[in-house]
Amino acid sequence: MWKPPERIRHRLPEAQWPTLDDIQSALWFSPIRYRALDLVERTWVPAMVPWRATEQGFVTQDVIDWYRRFAEGKPGALVVEATGIRDVPSGPLLRIGHDRFLPGLRDLVSAVREASEGRTRLFIQLIDFLTIRRRPEPEKYFGRYLRITDTHRRGTGQDADEDVREALLALHAADDREALERILSPRELESLNQGFRERVTDLDQPHIRDLPQALPPLFADAAERAQRAGFDGVELHYAHAYTMASFLSALNDRDDGYGGPREHRIRLPLEVYGRVRERVGGDFVVGCRFLTEDCLDGGSTLEDSRYFGRRFAEAGMDFLSLSRGGKFEDATQPKVGRAAYPYTGPSGYECMPVVISDEQGPFGRNVEPSRSIREEIRAAGLATPVVVSGGIATFEQAEDILRSGGADVVASARQTLADPDWFLKVRKGLGGHVRRCIFTNYCEGLDQMHKQVTCQLWDREDLDEPGVTLANENRRRLIAPKWQVDEG
Repeated sequence: MWKPPERIRHRLPEAQWPTLDDIQSALWFSPIRYRALDLVERTWVPAMVPWRATEQGFVTQDVIDWYRRFAEGKPGALVVEATGIRDVPSGPLLRIGHDRFLPGLRDLVSAVREASEGRTRLFIQLIDFLTIRRRPEPEKYFGRYLRITDTHRRGTGQDADEDVREALLALHAADDREALERILSPRELESLNQGFRERVTDLDQPHIRDLPQALPPLFADAAERAQRAGFDGVELHYAHAYTMASFLSALNDRDDGYGGPREHRIRLPLEVYGRVRERVGGDFVVGCRFLTEDCLDGGSTLEDSRYFGRRFAEAGMDFLSLSRGGKFEDATQPKVGRAAYPYTGPSGYECMPVVISDEQGPFGRNVEPSRSIREEIRAAGLATPVVVSGGIATFEQAEDILRSGGADVVASARQTLADPDWFLKVRKGLGGHVRRCIFTNYCEGLDQMHKQVTCQLWDREDLDEPGVTLANENRRRLIAPKWQVDEG
């Protein structure tokens, strides 16, 4: 994983936990209502992928236990992990691309309703992603995957395909990078060194060219299933390294009216939203998560995202949840046999910074860009709520963001994973009992390996306690221990 050169170790923000009297006037624990969005408080658990679904994308008991545990902290909103809208294999990630997934999703909704006593609004994040393959062994890449062309024949001086393959493999074995760069195209080199990855700009591929026609009905079908399953709303995933974010990115140079100028790049995201809204009606929450910045050379900037935010608000979205970075384009090289991971490069660091950081530090890194987008929306006379996240782990941080106009709702992922009860503890005046995240990204390291995600602060506690479910390797518990503090 990429690390900033400064290597400054930052202390956790000091926490002066509020009293019960303070809570009475706290904005973070006040309600917010806008269009279909209706939260009893402005605490928000953003989507986190825990790798607990079946290989076929079904809800498991471990999935239900994961979300029930967060619901016990009674946040204002809880967003279920990125859930695939297509009916295609995607490993142990939740899917919603067919009605057969509905029974499990209904059970998940029921568990959250019960655990939060109906207090928490439950949304599900809908995602589409393109094909990405693991970095191949050179022998397999040159011997099987590379499509031989006349360019390769001229470059190697060989005519027969097998001879061309052997010559290219020999150049690779000799580490003759200069020769390989002359013979192989940039995409071929990428497929060798990183693994093959589809792009929304691969217009020579019919299924990529047809994405603007295929995606709106797929998202609409998924949103309707979410509505039928009992969710309060959906969050359209327009962020990070995935299909919709790639349409928004300034790197999208499609020439079919869906790329190039920002007015064209936002076209498909707006068409997806329009089809979803048409399907589910105005009483069902529909928002999106998108990036304040791509954090890439040539990628979308804050000015782009100010424009996107205003257009999404004008279209009628019920909320806008903001993240940053997390792209494939600058991901570090994976080991052979593993796929590229979009949170390993500089843009990935911007998404999930750690305590050893640059001068800016890891806490609230996305607040000022979010404030700028919110100001653009307010200047247009719109009141669409903005949700901010990123290194927020104290009541003071959240309250300052809300009171200064940095956002309307404050979300926290890693701190909530560290202590699913922390909202409840703070609201009861028991903030001193909060288990505080130390921002080392232990959890993110598990995610990168596609292992069941846990927190190092609790995953080795009381492993022999009755009823504790262990991770696949039987050395970690999957769910945080119950809160045992006497509330008085």
